[in-house]
Amino acid sequence: MQTIAVFQQNNSGETKIKGIAKFGDRQFDIQIFNIEPDLPPVLDDTSPYLPKTIEADLVLDYLKHCDLSEDLSRLCDNLGIPIVSSGKKLQCGHAFCPPICCTLQESNALGLYGKMFGTPRITVDLDEDRVAQIRVHRGAPCGATWLAAEKVKGLPLDQAMTRFGLEVQFFCSANPAGWDPLWGKSPVHLAADIHTAALKTSLKKKNKTASNT
Repeated sequence: MQTIAVFQQNNSGETKIKGIAKFGDRQFDIQIFNIEPDLPPVLDDTSPYLPKTIEADLVLDYLKHCDLSEDLSRLCDNLGIPIVSSGKKLQCGHAFCPPICCTLQESNALGLYGKMFGTPRITVDLDEDRVAQIRVHRGAPCGATWLAAEKVKGLPLDQAMTRFGLEVQFFCSANPAGWDPLWGKSPVHLAADIHTAALKTSLKKKNKTASNT
């Protein structure tokens, strides 16, 4: 079992915590550090809000205040604990900072979490021209991959190709108002594109395997 310390403000990581607990096959011990007070725009001293030490295999940063995230990353670096800070551009420490949670690439440093959560990896099973099921091997920690997979079950493949990404948008907990200038998309639209690409990749592998048999 992997111990994960989750840092959040006013339950900002709630959907991810629930997703990891539900789709993580009970393989994670989740410790939650929730910061509730309203904070000033600049924090010169974050020590009243962050612990002096952390006992965990991995830290997930869902904090909203950039000063807290910077100092948390520095603390994790000093302790030798990997940290994932999705959507952040941190200057301190060695945090993994994917644009959104479902663009996190696999890394041995992230242990079991890195194998189960991040950029989606799926297998599509077909019943003639319909989706019999989508088996999720790796997905978004919010659970959007698994939930969207259930929604397209039984659909004709051409409909599923469009619907899968749309369903991911419905379940994605990223801020739809955010806009990434690098990708030219909101986080929610980026999540849809990532999942649609995973579906296409699975189908290409299936077609290649069929052609070789």
